[in-house]
Amino acid sequence: MKIKKNLYQFIIPFLLIFFITGQKETHSQSWDQTLNTSKGQTVYWNAWGGDERTNSYIKWAGEQVKNRFGIRVKHVKLTDTAQAVSRVIAEKAAGKHTDGSIDLVWINGENFATMKRNKLLYGPWTSKAPNYQLVDTINKKTTTIDFSVPVEGLEAPWGMAQLVFMYDSKSVSDPPETVKKLLEWSTMNKGRFTYPQPPNFLGTTFLKQVLIELIDDTSLLQKKVNPETFTKVTTPLWNYLDIIHPNLWRSGKIFPQNGPAQHPLMDDGEIDIALSFEPSEASSLIAKKTLPNTVRTFILKGGTVGNTSFLAIPFNSKSREGAMVLANFLLSPEAQARKQNPEYWGNATVLDLNKLSPHEVRWFENIDYGVATLRPETLGNTLLEPHASWVSALEKGWLQRYSTGK
Repeated sequence: MKIKKNLYQFIIPFLLIFFITGQKETHSQSWDQTLNTSKGQTVYWNAWGGDERTNSYIKWAGEQVKNRFGIRVKHVKLTDTAQAVSRVIAEKAAGKHTDGSIDLVWINGENFATMKRNKLLYGPWTSKAPNYQLVDTINKKTTTIDFSVPVEGLEAPWGMAQLVFMYDSKSVSDPPETVKKLLEWSTMNKGRFTYPQPPNFLGTTFLKQVLIELIDDTSLLQKKVNPETFTKVTTPLWNYLDIIHPNLWRSGKIFPQNGPAQHPLMDDGEIDIALSFEPSEASSLIAKKTLPNTVRTFILKGGTVGNTSFLAIPFNSKSREGAMVLANFLLSPEAQARKQNPEYWGNATVLDLNKLSPHEVRWFENIDYGVATLRPETLGNTLLEPHASWVSALEKGWLQRYSTGK
C-alpha cells in the first residue's frame, strides 16, 4: 500500500503536467492551422464608415494584415450597423448558410443582441485568438457584458468608449456638471447646445445619460424594457427634453444628423457644447484644425455612459479564419496603442497593461494625448449601458414626440 501510494504521488503530478502541456500544444497547433488556412482569404469587414480617422485606421490595419499574413481586407462602409444585421438575417432566411457576404462586423448593443438571439454568429471563438488573453476582463466589465447581454465568446472587444462633452473654453468658463445643470446652462445660453438626432447612436446615448441621472431606480434599465411601465419610467426624460429643446440650437426643431455634423457648428461658433463618444476626439480635431484650439473636454460629476466596441463573425462567413486573424491583430498591443493615439484615432484600449512587456507598455506611455483630452484616470465613473432593448424603445419614443418629419 505504501508503494502504491508513493506511485500515485509520482504519477498524478506527471499526468497534470502532461495534460497542461498538451493543452498548450493543442491551442498553439490550432492557431497555426488558422493562420495557414487564412492565407489568401479576403475578409469583408462591415464597419461604420462615417469618420475619416476610423476609415484611415481600418485601412492601415488592412495593409498590415495583408503584408504580415497574406489576407486581403475589404472595408464595407456602413452608415448603420443594422444594415449588416439585416443582410445576415436575409441570407439565413434564404438558406445561405455558407459563403456569406460578411466576414467580420464592428458591432455592439442592440445589434449584437439581435444576432445572438437569432443564432447569426459564429463561435464561441475569442479564446482561440492568442491576444484575447491580454484583454482586461476584470476591471473593464463591459468587455464581457454588452448592453447587459453576456458576450460568451461570440465577439471580441477592440475599443472602449465613453460619453464626454466638448466645450469652447473661450465662451464657457464653468461647464455644467450634471444634466440638470446643463438644462440651467441651456436656459441661460439659448441656442448654444445641441445633440445628434436619434436614432444616431450618440443622440441615443444622450437620452440614456439623461434618463440614468433622473430616474430613482436605475436597476430597471439593466432589465428588458417592460412596455407596460415604459411611459411611466421615462416620464422624467420626456419632461426634461420638453424643457430643453426650445433652448437648443435652431430651437430644437433641427438636429445634427451625427457626431461629425456638430463639429462645423462648434468651429463656426454656432454652439459652445457638443457631444463625443471619444475622450480624445477634441484633441484630434484641434490638431487637424477642425476645431478651435480653445476647445476642451469635460465629463459629468456622477459619471457618463460607456461601452465597448466589438468584432463579431457571422455564422455563414466564408473567411472566418481570416476574420479571426484580423481580429487578433487588432487586439495586439501594437494595434491597440496606435488606436489609442489621438494622432490616428484616440480610442481607448481594452487591454490590461499589466499583462504587457515593458517595451509594449512604453507604446502607451509615450502617447501624446493632446491639450483637450482627459487622461484615462480622470474620466470618472463609467456608467453601464441599459439593456439593449432600451435602445429601440427610446428611439421610437423620441421619434414619436420630436421627429421633424412628423
